Amino acid sequence: MSAYGPLAGVYDALTGDVGYERRADYIQRLFQKSRIPVRTVLDLACGTGAMTCLLAERGYEMIAVDGSPDMLAAAREKAAGLHGEPPVFLNQDMQMLDLYGTVDAAVCCLDSLNYLTSPRDVQRTFERLHLFISPGGLLVFDVNSAFKLASLDGQVFLDETEDVYCVWRSEYDKRSRVCSYWMDIFTRRPDGQWDRAGEEHRQKAYEVEELRSWLLEAGFNRIRTYGDCRMSGPRENEQRIYFSAIRGR
Repeated sequence: MSAYGPLAGVYDALTGDVGYERRADYIQRLFQKSRIPVRTVLDLACGTGAMTCLLAERGYEMIAVDGSPDMLAAAREKAAGLHGEPPVFLNQDMQMLDLYGTVDAAVCCLDSLNYLTSPRDVQRTFERLHLFISPGGLLVFDVNSAFKLASLDGQVFLDETEDVYCVWRSEYDKRSRVCSYWMDIFTRRPDGQWDRAGEEHRQKAYEVEELRSWLLEAGFNRIRTYGDCRMSGPRENEQRIYFSAIRGR
């Protein structure tokens, strides 16, 4: 089972509770807090482009990168009706990021970094981001906390709409700190019959201090951590943790 193949076509229908507008507001607040003039923004692991489009509508020049051709196809379709400068979409893996120039800021949203289950790939991603963020520029990303991923062990979840039914179960391996999700996705065809597809997703839990040390090694500084869409630090048992960091000169 692959990741983000069949799910790409139904992803938006199943993630209506994500609160993209609220998260875009929060990212803008972090931009403003940094006092860095931000015009060009990289949306790394952009998925179906929801955040890309929201930030583009707010006047930012967007470059959107994702490793899934199916998710990028959905993102391009979503961006087709945008006014102003159209986003640039690139099909690349995070750890192989390769842009034509630099950006003022980069964002990586909705625990995308957890999908890198190799610590070395996380380190490579930070190194590539350091290369393509302008000196003094800003990096913002969030991760699912180790607490959250561990708490998913043995859980079964159901998401459904009128035409989509998705059931998924999760298993957390304490030794590897990897949480595996197995998804069964059912989509209703125009004739009323249902198609079934399966996907497997894997996320690795990273501790705050691990990520902080890798950011420092890659050349970032002024590293700050926040609770989920808050301007204060993470609480005990926080489920989502935001990071901001400045690209060293």
